[in-house]
Amino acid sequence: MTDESYPAYLALASRGELRGRAENALHHLHKCDLCARRCHVDRLMATRGAACRSGERAVVCSFGPHFGEESPLVGRQGSGTIFFSGCNLNCVFCQNWEISQQGEGKETSQAELAGIMLGLQARGCHNINLVTPSHVVPQFLAALALAAEQGLRLPIVFNTGGYDSQEALTLLEGVVDVYMPDMKFAGSATARPYLGVADYAEVNRAVVLEMHRQVGDLQLDSAGVARRGLLVRHLVLPENLGGTDRILDFLARDVSPNTYLNLMDQYRPCYRAEHYPPLDRRPTRGEFQAAVTMARRLGLTRLG
Repeated sequence: MTDESYPAYLALASRGELRGRAENALHHLHKCDLCARRCHVDRLMATRGAACRSGERAVVCSFGPHFGEESPLVGRQGSGTIFFSGCNLNCVFCQNWEISQQGEGKETSQAELAGIMLGLQARGCHNINLVTPSHVVPQFLAALALAAEQGLRLPIVFNTGGYDSQEALTLLEGVVDVYMPDMKFAGSATARPYLGVADYAEVNRAVVLEMHRQVGDLQLDSAGVARRGLLVRHLVLPENLGGTDRILDFLARDVSPNTYLNLMDQYRPCYRAEHYPPLDRRPTRGEFQAAVTMARRLGLTRLG
């Protein structure tokens, strides 16, 4: 990867193609297929998406340097996170449910969103970290085109629940530097009552494979800061509810044993989890250690 092609979107911008990509993306809002729900709602007609409850403009809840992300994103100056309101999943255990389900935040124009990204760059952040962006891909691309013309040079992190559409990923190819999807559940039948979708696992595996095809394994610079690649998150749930063993096997065998994986131990009952045992308790230390041991046995050694 040369400096001229980093961040990835600069190549598109230099050829005048980034604006065209953004315009193409905005057409998807007429019959929305930006996430795997494909609700086909016309979000330009004052109608909001069926699940994300998001319309023509992105709603931003908060933004700023964040030091609680994975170390390759944080570096010394922090990850420039932008938290978007709304979500295409309805996780009963969501730890940010006020943002994802209640929609806290402010509607933001393309110019305002571009200004937010440029402001994060001015504050010294290492990247632009889009949190829950699946439903606002067109709005982001339009803002990015503006920001790139005004000097944005930070890599883009796409921080997603992992239920994205192939149409959206096609729009993002050559734009996103670091994909950071969740892999929440290995089985769709298990996931359905907790996420509100019937095909999460199948979609999720296809998404992760496509993301890896686009950006490959995670690459770090000399300071250990992420430049490009795939970073997967998996939250270890009580009683192996998420199918951790199957997810780890998929990553090691079908994606890459060099996958950078954050096995997360911070699950706690939130939102409506108390009504969905065993999600009404935290995993034990033994349950989490079993997941770490399994990952290492499968050759997954890049553990965050």
